[in-house]
Amino acid sequence: MGKKVLPVKLYRHEIRYRSGNLYCENVPLEKIAREVGTPVYVYSKKTILEHYRKLKRALSSLNPLVCFSVKSNSNLAVLKTLARAGSGFDVVSGGELYRALKIGADPKKIVFASVGKTDAEIRTAIQKGIFCLNVESLPELDRIEEIGGALEKTVRVALRLNPEVEALTHHYVQTAKSESKFGITFTEARKIFYHLEAFPHLLLRGVHIHIGSQILESRPFVTAVRRTVSFIEDLRKNGIRIDWLNIGGGLGIVYSNERAQTPEEYARAILPLLRKRKLRIILEPGRFIMGNSGVLLSRVIYVKRQSGKNFLIVDAGMNDLIRPSLYGAYHEILPLKASDGRQKETYDVVGPVCESGDFLAKKRKLPTFFEGESFAVLAAGAYGFVMASNYNSRPRAAEVLVSGNRFEIVRRRETIQDLVRGERIPRWV
Repeated sequence: MGKKVLPVKLYRHEIRYRSGNLYCENVPLEKIAREVGTPVYVYSKKTILEHYRKLKRALSSLNPLVCFSVKSNSNLAVLKTLARAGSGFDVVSGGELYRALKIGADPKKIVFASVGKTDAEIRTAIQKGIFCLNVESLPELDRIEEIGGALEKTVRVALRLNPEVEALTHHYVQTAKSESKFGITFTEARKIFYHLEAFPHLLLRGVHIHIGSQILESRPFVTAVRRTVSFIEDLRKNGIRIDWLNIGGGLGIVYSNERAQTPEEYARAILPLLRKRKLRIILEPGRFIMGNSGVLLSRVIYVKRQSGKNFLIVDAGMNDLIRPSLYGAYHEILPLKASDGRQKETYDVVGPVCESGDFLAKKRKLPTFFEGESFAVLAAGAYGFVMASNYNSRPRAAEVLVSGNRFEIVRRRETIQDLVRGERIPRWV
């Protein structure tokens, strides 16, 4: 008799079981774990493009400029994939701007946010001719005016408003409450727009909002956009020209059993507020495009049973994926070999880092795991590798991009030697 073929069960788009093996597109993840080693991040090119195109299509009547949020995943191969599909980029540092320009991104499709832009970052952004700088404070506006004047350039800027909307998400990723460091109040912004003569080197014709991340319902977006559009219309009635509105990002995804809104549902909620406004619309998705496009592969080093608890001690730690420790985030864990017929046990899945907060999951009911067995941590494509560190002097993981039945290492695993590159011991030590 031939080998029994198990039914395909879809987990996260292109991450699914086939014939008892977990695949990314047409590549068995066990093959990547074996040939590249673990821990390793794996991204699906097909899923990245599908998510980008779904959002673009849902808002097609507005012809939006979609600027991928580089902070969610800054791998050059990921950025190049999106640039070739027509994406622009939302950057928040000089390093992210460098990455976007390095892969050939069109500067006119780059927007630069951040509450703490340095003079060097502002100068580079102006010299490279990016679309605009999103300004977060009056002192920053003054600084850009000064640098623009010194460079004899007219600089496109947008004011980031704080619409004071509370999104139902983790408080660390809420960015539009009154106590947040982000954005400018409507009152302060109105004063700035009514005194544009103070900024002769700025083309201040844009408004920017971003209310947070991993937002699962449309209500906060609707509230924020409605308030912002009302503000814009009030400015226009008083002779102030506003040409573009950046509505930010923040669309949530499914990590566990969440009910996340689809791009179509999101579009149905906000399109009525934006049609006929004669505004160029910009948006900044990151997690929506990358979250479920990637997984983290890890391997069980030891199975430890003690005081009635079961621990899976694995080779990926909080320095590889900090979201569980930082946010209490949930990531589904699947064995690379189908677990049908296995008993289930309750585990704490913990890493090798010397911190009590080093874990990927706690009190998680999983199939019985064995030493040496590899597994996938799902929904790790966004805010995974970009937040990794070398804590405990641990080299950072490799990154792999999959396309169909091909895969390639798009960032090599760091070596022990990489850990001390750039360091030196003074002679007087």
